[in-house]
Amino acid sequence: MQLSVFLVFMAACLPLVLAPGPSVAYILTTTLSSGRRVGLSGVAGVELGYVVHIVAAVAGISAVIAASAAAFTVVKIAGAGYLIWLGIKAWRSRDNTRLRDLGAGGATVTPSEAFRRGLLVGVLNPKTAVFFLSFLPQFVQVGRAPVWLQMSVLGLTFIAMASIPDLAWALTGSGVRRLLPGIRMKTMERISGTVLFGLAGYALTARRAVT
Repeated sequence: MQLSVFLVFMAACLPLVLAPGPSVAYILTTTLSSGRRVGLSGVAGVELGYVVHIVAAVAGISAVIAASAAAFTVVKIAGAGYLIWLGIKAWRSRDNTRLRDLGAGGATVTPSEAFRRGLLVGVLNPKTAVFFLSFLPQFVQVGRAPVWLQMSVLGLTFIAMASIPDLAWALTGSGVRRLLPGIRMKTMERISGTVLFGLAGYALTARRAVT
């Protein structure tokens, strides 16, 4: 994989990993209700859940991307359309929960339980699923390393990048709640939705990378 392509991929990942979504809500809620150690266990579960998406993307998409330009176009358009749909859904969110109320009165859970719940959050996060299935293929360079290997590297890079802000949310959750107590989940969802619109636009303009 060309270094320039890899750097563009990392730059494209930044808005998604920084924008709040279901995983951030889970991590914050867990940290605020059960403490930092439990929150970190939740982060570990979320990141492991993302590995499932890598396996699914490699198994289901690699052959399609390598097959033909027409198949690539179908994947690109379908993926971009779903990203737009998710963005619209995020913008229509009516969750008025304030950041300061997350975790209020929540039941304390054990680290192992937080890990299991985080795993489910990671696996069932639709935004991450669509990202792996429709966005990663845009950066595959046919004719270089095997497609499955390139997608695996890209997916693991995304997880490494996502783990940094997720860990920050868990480590500074209580401080964030004090600094930004009035922010509503609805606002956070709209930020996430805007990022999804941007990713959809990028996906629609991407070309099949060949060498």
